[in-house]
Order: sequence, then structure tokens, then C-alpha cells
Amino acid sequence: MQSAIATTKCSLNPWETDNQIHDKNIYLPWTLHHQLSNSPSTESRSLLSTLFLYPNFHFLSLRKNKKMVELKGGTRPPWVGLGAAVWVQVAAGNGYNFPLYSHSLKSVLGVNQQQLTILGVANDIGENMGILPGLACNKFPPWVILLIGSFCCFLGYGVLWLTLSRTVLSLPYWLLWIALCIATNSTAWFGTAVLVTNMRNFPLSRGTVSGIIKGYAGLGAAVYTEIYSVMLHDSSTKLLLFLAIGIPAICLLMMYFVRPCTPASGDDSSEKGHFLFIQVSSIVLGIYVLITTILDDVLTLSAPVSYTFLIVMVLLLMAPLAIPIKMTFYPSNHSKSAKLGQQVGPANSSDQENSNKDNTEPLLTPSSSAANLGSFHENDYMTDVEMLLAVGEGAIRRKKRKPRRGDDFNITEALVKADFWLLFLISFVGIGTGITVLNNLAQIGIAQDMNDTKFLLALFSFCSFIGRLGGGVASEYFVRSKAIPRTVWIVVAQVTMVVTYLLFASALDGTLYAATLLLGICYGIHGSVITPAVSELFGLKHFGIISNLMGLGNPIGAYLFSGLLAGHLYDKEAANQHSSTCLGPDCFRLTFLILAGVCCVGSALSIVLTWRIKPVYQMLYAGGSFRLPQSSNH
Repeated sequence: MQSAIATTKCSLNPWETDNQIHDKNIYLPWTLHHQLSNSPSTESRSLLSTLFLYPNFHFLSLRKNKKMVELKGGTRPPWVGLGAAVWVQVAAGNGYNFPLYSHSLKSVLGVNQQQLTILGVANDIGENMGILPGLACNKFPPWVILLIGSFCCFLGYGVLWLTLSRTVLSLPYWLLWIALCIATNSTAWFGTAVLVTNMRNFPLSRGTVSGIIKGYAGLGAAVYTEIYSVMLHDSSTKLLLFLAIGIPAICLLMMYFVRPCTPASGDDSSEKGHFLFIQVSSIVLGIYVLITTILDDVLTLSAPVSYTFLIVMVLLLMAPLAIPIKMTFYPSNHSKSAKLGQQVGPANSSDQENSNKDNTEPLLTPSSSAANLGSFHENDYMTDVEMLLAVGEGAIRRKKRKPRRGDDFNITEALVKADFWLLFLISFVGIGTGITVLNNLAQIGIAQDMNDTKFLLALFSFCSFIGRLGGGVASEYFVRSKAIPRTVWIVVAQVTMVVTYLLFASALDGTLYAATLLLGICYGIHGSVITPAVSELFGLKHFGIISNLMGLGNPIGAYLFSGLLAGHLYDKEAANQHSSTCLGPDCFRLTFLILAGVCCVGSALSIVLTWRIKPVYQMLYAGGSFRLPQSSNH
């Protein structure tokens, strides 16, 4: 039992000041907790009771549910999970498929453009209604979240398929609206499961991981366009059947591999190379899908050639799995120690021989930004072990304080912060206006005399992917090298969107493609930058629910700008032309001018937010390395 107490004390460096102990995360094995709790020793019981007061001891989750979250050990599992997340995120891109079957829905249901855009709003509401997934991700393992998403996908798209295939006739409009909400709500469940899990598995590379995962989600529309053209032969009915059966099948196959793992440290030199490989392979995939979509649109390809294109695309989607395969056959000696917290003490009897060696080193060295953090106690001269024992014996009472930016916030604490609402409004403006164009992309192309609008969707998807991936990489580089807030890139994106909507409104020759390209990039930047910014300002502990709560601004923006504004103005112009289909630049011109004005307001809000949080990023990234939140119990 003395060895267990010594193990715990050795996890603390007695030469550190008291505020430095709060600046590091300490991982203690469950076996050590068991030994301390069953000991008759007063010292061990006092020490254990004190550990429950410190949020940076990572078995503290036991104080709520007496059940420790199992982490998959080793350096390979996080990369296996990231490779599986790629497939899940491509599946989660199903919400971007609305332009592929919206024209068929309009024809079968006999609705006008405003009613169709209201269905598009249902698509967006379901996609962004992530409150339940956010709450569930802290209560259940990822496979449960993925299973619920698979069921939503099967149920919702199944009902839409029954309608479009005329298997069931005369389903009411409101039922289809609900079915579309349920179908696209699968995106929220899929995205929450893989994003939260991988952000926690790679806590020191949040921008890069967010860019990769969000990038593949944006690329999903281009992948579905390829499947729609090659395998499904431009059939909206077959597409809905594929969405109802194929997506749940993929997620059921991948759910085992998306799991919490021992967090990677980011210190392994090969880690940057691994991320670079995934980024390059995703860019190759995006370019490949875009080129093959153009070839299929311009040329008449034979069936063998088309299916060869499809097989190559699947192989490119499997590229991230090459990393864990490489790590299996060519293990790195350095990667063996690349874990966020090294285990202290033996986990079982076979580890007893190495326990003395492990116990002589502290688990983590202090962060370089420790000097920027305030002290949590008045007495800095007492050693950490003495402080622990004193608190456990009741001699000292540990004072509670409100979280500061960079710490872990709960929902109510985040909702009273101006930073939360500024991010919410920025998301409402930037993503809400982008979704408006995406939902009406087919009608925008037809209005400008474009017969086949599949290429527009593929172009938007590819550029959205570039924006997500590039936004994540660029923001990660500059935040580490210059401590520049990530939201600087949102400012750039919002200003560019003003110009983009003016290009759409001009309707000059060639501007449709250029405007779609720019809008896709800016739309993607919002997705990849807002996500890590939320985790840095409000912590990872409740990241799932806070991030999904932030996303509620997206469907609100889509309803206002798409359902009430764009749909109404389109039908009004179509009525002036005495037709149900509007043709000409006036169909959406006023809509684009209003969206440009809204983005001007969004640009101003982005500048205010960036100015507010600049000191926070200078503190979090002092010395070029991220300071882990002190209460990050993930």
C-alpha cells in the first residue's frame, strides 16, 4: 500500500509551484484507485478523497457515475479512429444531397418554390439539431451515438423513398417535412460522435483534426454526386434508397473503430507527417472526384470506365487507414511514449517490474504558459503533496471560482458569455447565408440557363472541402506561430462573401462558377474555424453540446434567408413571368443583394470577436504550445 501512496505522490513534482499542478493533466490507473480506496491507512484515504477535488486527475469522472471510461491504449487506435471517422463524415454529408433530388420532389409533390425551400429548411434544421447528440456524447460511448444516427437515416430517407418511388401515395406535406428532419438529423449524430471523439483523442491538434474531419464532410456532396452519376444513373429514387440503406450500413461497419483512446501528445515527429499524408490524400480525392464529375458530364463514358472511376474513389477514401497499417509494420520507438499522460504505477501484475522506474518521473512537464495563469491558492510555498493532504484532512478548504476562457464551461456558464453569442451570430450569418445558396443551387443554375446543375454542386462541395481543410491548417499554423486568433479567418471569409454575393447578383457570363467557387471556400472556412475556437474558449468537457448549440444559428438563418426571403422572391418573380419556373437573373438578384448586406454586419461582428479574444489566444498559445485546460476531464 505504501507503493500506491508513493506512486500517487510521485505523479506530482514536489519542486513545482501550486499553480503549476493545476496546469497539467494527471492520469492515474484504476488499479491505483482500487488500492487506495481499500486501504485501512488514514493517509491513503485522505489522499484519495483529496484527489476527487482536483479536476485534472482523470479518474475523477468516478465521482459522478462510479464508472470509469475505458480508453483504448496504444498509439495506433487514434489513427484507426480518424481513418474510420473519414468514412462516417462522408456519410454525414448526406444533408448536402438535397439539390440532387429536390427537383424530383417538386415535380412529384406539385409544390411551389417557397414550399420546396421550406423542405430545404427542414433539411437544415435536422442537420444542425445537435442538442441531443451533444448531451448524449458525454453519457454514452460513440457507437451508441452512431447507432442512433443510423436509425434516423434509415427511417427518414426510407419515408422519402416511399414517396418519390410512389410506393405510398398521398403522404401529407407535413409528414415529409418531419421525415426530412429526421433523415438529416443523422448528420448531427454522426458528426458529433466522430468530431468529439477525435478532438479528445488529438487535443493538441484541434485545428488540424477539425479541418480534416469537416473537410471530408464537405467533400461528401462531391462523393455522392459521383455515386449519383455513375452507380445510380442520375436517379433520385435510387439515391434516396442508397441513403436509407447504404449510409447506415457504412456506419454500422465503422462504429467499432470510433472510440475514445489514450490522447496523442503531439510530440511525435511522425505525427505531422501523418496529418500531412491525410491532408494530401484528401486533396487528391477532391480533385479526382471533381475531374471525374466533369468527364462524366462532358463525355459519354462506358460502364467499365465509370465503375473503375468509382473503385479508385473508394481506394482514395481508404487512404487514411494506411497510417495505422504503417505503424503496425514499421513502429516508431518515439511513438511508444507519445501519450498525453504516461501511466503511473503498474496496471496489472505483469507491469510490477517497471513500476519503480515509471514512478520516478513526473507525468507532464509544466506548460510554457504557466506564468500567465493566476494562482489558485494564497500559499504558494506549501508543496503539492502537503496541500493535497491538508485539503483531505479539512485543514484547508479549496475555493471555487468561475471558469475563465480556456477552462471547461458548462452550458449555463457558456450561455451568459458575450463570446458565445458573437460566435452564434457569426455562424448564423456566414453559414446561414451559405446554406441558402446551397438549397437553391439547382434553381439558381436553371435560372441562368444551365441544364445540368450537378457540376455546380460538385464545385461547391470541392471548394467547401478546400475551405475546411485549408482553414483548419492555416488557423492552426498561425495560432501556434503568432498566437493569432482563429477568427481572423472568419473575418476574411465574411468580407469575401460580400464580394461573392455581389458577383451572384451581377449574373455576368462566367460569374456563376467563380461565385460558387468563392462561396464554397468561405462556407468551408466557417465550419473548420468555429469548431476549434469553441473548444479553445469553452473547453472540451462539454464541447459536444456547446458546439451543437452554436449550430442552431444555421437553420435559423436558412429559414429566414431561404424559406422566407429567397423562396418568396423567387415565386413572386415566377408569377410575373406567368410560370412556375423562374428564368433570368432577376429571380435571385434582390436575394443576393440582401445577403451581401447581412454579411457586412457579420464582418463587423467577426472583427469585434477577434479583438475581444486576442489576449486569450496569447495566453493559451504562449510559447507556441497549447495549454491544456485545467479541468478538461475527457
